Amino acid sequence: MRRDNQSSESEFLLLGLPIQPEQQVMYYALFLAMYLTTLLGNLLIILLIRLDSHLHTPMYFFLSHLALTDIGFSSVTAPKMLTNMLMQTQSISYAGCISQEFFFVFFGDLDSFLLTSMAYDRYVAICHPLHYPRIMSQNLCFLLVIVSWVLSSANALVHTLLLARLSFLRDNTLHHFFCDLSALVKLSSSDTTINQLVILTVGSMVITVPFICILVSYCLIGATILRRPSIRGICKALSTCGSHLSVVSLYYGAIIGLYLFPSSKTTNDKDVIVSVLYTLVTPMLNPFIYSLRNRDMKGALGNIFRRGAFSM
Repeated sequence: MRRDNQSSESEFLLLGLPIQPEQQVMYYALFLAMYLTTLLGNLLIILLIRLDSHLHTPMYFFLSHLALTDIGFSSVTAPKMLTNMLMQTQSISYAGCISQEFFFVFFGDLDSFLLTSMAYDRYVAICHPLHYPRIMSQNLCFLLVIVSWVLSSANALVHTLLLARLSFLRDNTLHHFFCDLSALVKLSSSDTTINQLVILTVGSMVITVPFICILVSYCLIGATILRRPSIRGICKALSTCGSHLSVVSLYYGAIIGLYLFPSSKTTNDKDVIVSVLYTLVTPMLNPFIYSLRNRDMKGALGNIFRRGAFSM
């Protein structure tokens, strides 16, 4: 099992979700439906933005990248979880576990940075509408996305390299359905002081700094609306910002509760259930939130259907 005296186990056992055996089939069907909905819904968003020229704006540019990120974020954990549930297996190789942890951190960070870019876009659109085309130029949009990818990659790489130096000689059983970074650190038999310090500092910054930027953006938006109160202005702000705020609340609510305020030194059932919320539920809800509450997206979807009808 062990590669050498100081190395980790060659595989880990994922205990999965706290589900009774007789409920496995029902939950498998539920999570499969959620994952397929995530894939199809976010692919639909990308397709609509690609095909409709009216959606070639900074906000939808960021939204298309967010949809792509959500597909990747769910695909890191859901296929392995569904495979284990179907095959009644629990194992994942050491290399597979480390890779899963890297991409999970990467896509999670990328999600956070993209939500921040979208908040900044809404701030400029509402607080500085006359300067919006100049400020939110194509170059700035590309720069924000590139910086998001670079920072996410760097943070994920740091955590992965630090994790790879740890040993797991006492136990190889993870009370989780995927290789979560905090769960792996808790499981290690090595000194994890550096890992915990990096998670507390760098990891917290990746979560809290974007979250604070989003809060500041929407506080400034609210202050701008209150300075010029009007029913039309409030309705416009709610229509453009409401969907984004819904996603932010779901995503950061689960992340902050799980990682910044952990319940104990060991992973418990509550942590696993909360993880389902932001790894499967939030990416699945994003297409519904952005399409059902967004007039432009509904209009683009209607145009696609009308084109299809006319072509027939």
